[in-house]
Amino acid sequence: MRPVLVLLVSTAWTMTAAQYYYQGLMDYLENRLLAIEDRMQFWHDQSHRYHTELQDFKKLTAEAVDGLSSEHGSLFKDLEGAAVRVDRVEREMDYVEAQTSPRACARQAEKVVEQGVWGLEESRGEEEEEEEEDWEELHSRVSDCVEIISGIRSVKILKRVGGPKGMWTRDPRSSRVYVFNGTSGDVIYRFNSVQDFSRSPGLAGGTQIRLPFAWSGPGSAVHNGYLYYVMQEADTDLQVVRYDLMSGTVTDIAMFPVDSRASVYNLNPETVADLAADDEGLWLLFATSDSEPNINLAKMDPATLDIEQIWDTRCPRENAEAAFVVCGTVYVVYNTRLVSRSRIQCVFDVNDMVISEEAPLLYFPRRYGAHASLKYNPEEKQLYGWDDGYQIIYRLTMKRKMLV
Repeated sequence: MRPVLVLLVSTAWTMTAAQYYYQGLMDYLENRLLAIEDRMQFWHDQSHRYHTELQDFKKLTAEAVDGLSSEHGSLFKDLEGAAVRVDRVEREMDYVEAQTSPRACARQAEKVVEQGVWGLEESRGEEEEEEEEDWEELHSRVSDCVEIISGIRSVKILKRVGGPKGMWTRDPRSSRVYVFNGTSGDVIYRFNSVQDFSRSPGLAGGTQIRLPFAWSGPGSAVHNGYLYYVMQEADTDLQVVRYDLMSGTVTDIAMFPVDSRASVYNLNPETVADLAADDEGLWLLFATSDSEPNINLAKMDPATLDIEQIWDTRCPRENAEAAFVVCGTVYVVYNTRLVSRSRIQCVFDVNDMVISEEAPLLYFPRRYGAHASLKYNPEEKQLYGWDDGYQIIYRLTMKRKMLV
């Protein structure tokens, strides 16, 4: 009987212990579930708050974008209005400069009277015969070309082809156009006319001419069927080459007395010398050395390339970008290193027929950059300009010089 009682007591104790164990386990699991539910509720609250804040941010962003779009439209209209006003001001500036601009500097002989009357300051009487001799000597230096530029009549932007620097010109003897792309090379391009050049898709549309010697700088000239160009290699003197465009042969080469590779134009250092052709013949603009402040001018014989005479134009090289010659008068075009408006600011007449009152101070219409070259065609009274890869034609208006 006693063993049975012991067994019953032991069993009751074991069941009671198991009940306490499972009850503790259940309490633990319940507490963990409550903690998880609290954490889930917290996450839900946080997610709802973030969603609300995101919606508010989207709303504010949309309002800001709408405001910026409205301000952009208003600013764009203001800029359009400003562009119109700038164009109007520029046209007015062109008009004012053409009407009231100060005269450019003009170089003249001491014997030329500023009132435009030919004569000498010496008294008449016993020296009358000597005065007549001086008159005939001065008059013999004057050619039949008696025109001076009075303005730019129109501007035509033909096309854009090639690099930012180069040269193009038309032979006054024919309608053919010659294009020099870049600042050096041994290849040029020929087109039958300005119209053909304008319609061509590029330089490949022209006839390629390979020269026997490379040209240096955009300072070549075409005159009466001949190409005149500058040739200068490293550590060599400057040479002028005469090339027959019909036969394709070099007919003459002349050495030129230049001490160094000084550029003739400060803003275009690639132009070591600039050849120009007009009604009076062939000219060469150059600088004798880097220390020479002014541009020099030489008259050359187109057939033999002999130097006939040399002048110091007293036109500074500083800020010069290009120059051209019309009727024996040099027109030097200036600009600034921060590209602005090109202008003719210095004039030199080899025949001493231009006085200060008639020397033009002309402004070129604002375009893209600065002229790499300007070539005058005496038959058409036009300039062929190369401006940042654009080929431009300037039609000029002329007037007679006062002292004729």
